[in-house]
Amino acid sequence: MSFLVKHLPLFFTIFFLLFNSSIAIYDIKTYGATSNGKIDSSKAFVSAWAAACASTSPATIYVPQGSYLVKGAYFNGETCKSKAITLRIDGTILAPSDYNVIGKEENWIKFERVAGVSIYGGTLDGQGANLWACKTSGNNCPQGPMGLTFSNSSNINIRGLTSKNSQMFHILVDNCQNVKLQGVKVSAPGNSPNTDGIHVQYSSRVSIMNSRIGTGDDCISIGPGTSNLWIENIACGPGHGISIGSLGWDVEEPGVQNVTVKTVTFTGTQNGLRVKTWARSSNGFVRNILFQHVVMANVQNPIIIDQNYCPNNENCPHQGSGVKISDIKYRDIRGTSATEVAVKFNCSKKYPCSGISLEDVNLRYRDQPAEASCANAGGSASGFQKPTSCLLVN
Repeated sequence: MSFLVKHLPLFFTIFFLLFNSSIAIYDIKTYGATSNGKIDSSKAFVSAWAAACASTSPATIYVPQGSYLVKGAYFNGETCKSKAITLRIDGTILAPSDYNVIGKEENWIKFERVAGVSIYGGTLDGQGANLWACKTSGNNCPQGPMGLTFSNSSNINIRGLTSKNSQMFHILVDNCQNVKLQGVKVSAPGNSPNTDGIHVQYSSRVSIMNSRIGTGDDCISIGPGTSNLWIENIACGPGHGISIGSLGWDVEEPGVQNVTVKTVTFTGTQNGLRVKTWARSSNGFVRNILFQHVVMANVQNPIIIDQNYCPNNENCPHQGSGVKISDIKYRDIRGTSATEVAVKFNCSKKYPCSGISLEDVNLRYRDQPAEASCANAGGSASGFQKPTSCLLVN
């Protein structure tokens, strides 16, 4: 096979970029970025964005190989002329290792009111170890910023991005529509606090596919106002699993609906499939959820609904959750539990869970059938059932 034939896709990509005059390319080094990881390149990124934003044609911001220190970058697309901006990253973008530099900021890299933005490849390194150590020591530490945030945006495509060691959440999707994340890798130590992999809230038509996520908190967390979310082919671990919630902190809170989670493997996680609501009054809801084709490997709580979430009995003691949970389907869930109770439905006495469906569940604990625990939970079970279902038929 000739070199040209073997590398034909790469050849055509280069040819297209070089000879298609309709695409404007903005190299961050042209705007003063330094690739030694020591000199702040924040202004270069913002300047390249401004130029791409002003382009009347599709634009590409290029980050060459190397390490680029960024103390913070805010990209606003409200006035952008270009409706297709690509951030192509071949290098690594570094946050300051001294958490005092950006520890009190809400965001490290934020895109707001953008449309048609794509991110391909590259690594975001939040260098969060020093902040985590501070938090673990019990000292007075800042919260730390979110890693990569998209807010009030639409038609976003993130492919092949690696995010590691974020000081707080790695990727936040907030108030967005039509977002696709594919081939994303998220990594942080299992003991790193509040380092959720991907958090989605107040957003619709979001898909997360073909990704590997290991963190010190939820691999994927799903907040209020999320609808039409598709999660498929995910490897999760370490971490706290995939969680809907916590929900119901506020009385007036939009619900979560139309969520599909399929073909997921959990390895050594604290939870597998979790729904978590505060034991507080709320008009929120969770409905029309499908969990399918899921493998558990030594997971502490493979299937869990906890409507009495109230850490340290603060701000919610002796209150029932007002979040209404209904129509949740579990299909083809199998593997091993690290605890005897593999299925736990701890639902609200005030608003019991209804319409829970278990179909072909096979969970073991130390080479024997695990147990199930139900409180205020109704539904049906069919097919293979280990542990034996404890649902009240409704």
